[in-house]
Order: sequence, then C-alpha cells, then structure tokens
Amino acid sequence: MKTIELTVTRVGNSRGIRLPAGVLRRYRVGETLIMEQRPDEIVLRPKRTRQQKLNWAETYQQMAKTDEDWSDWESLPEGLVAVPGEAVK
Repeated sequence: MKTIELTVTRVGNSRGIRLPAGVLRRYRVGETLIMEQRPDEIVLRPKRTRQQKLNWAETYQQMAKTDEDWSDWESLPEGLVAVPGEAVK
C-alpha cells in the first residue's frame, strides 16, 4: 500500500486537502466522497451510484442488439444424453 503525505490547507473557515488526479482516476471519484470516521483513522471512498436494473423487456432488447451466437447452448455437451431432472422423450 502506497503512502502519500497530503497538506491540509485553509478553505474559508474550514480545512481541505487536494487529492492527486491519478488517485481520483484510479478510484473513479466523481463529485462526492464518503468519509468514514474510525477510532484511529479517517477513510475516504468514492460514492457509488447504483445502476438501475433492467426489467425483462429491456433485458431482452439489450440481448437482441448484441447479435450473439447461442447455438452452442441448443445441444447437450458431449457425453450427456439428457438434461438432469428432465424427462427423456
């Protein structure tokens, strides 16, 4: 783990630090950080925004756009004569 010494500077009546651009990119820091206060340390982490999940119709539309080849899934693997749990026809 790399240690970087940061200088605390005056920002109005408060104090602030500057985070190196490389650190911001590496951890994908946007406009907001979460600060967690622990007994012996301060932890900063980026605020993660959760992507909205797609419903079934949207999922189907996204899958249809990819034009993937699923033909390998239409047959059983070599050596398997039936799907376990399904009735043999």
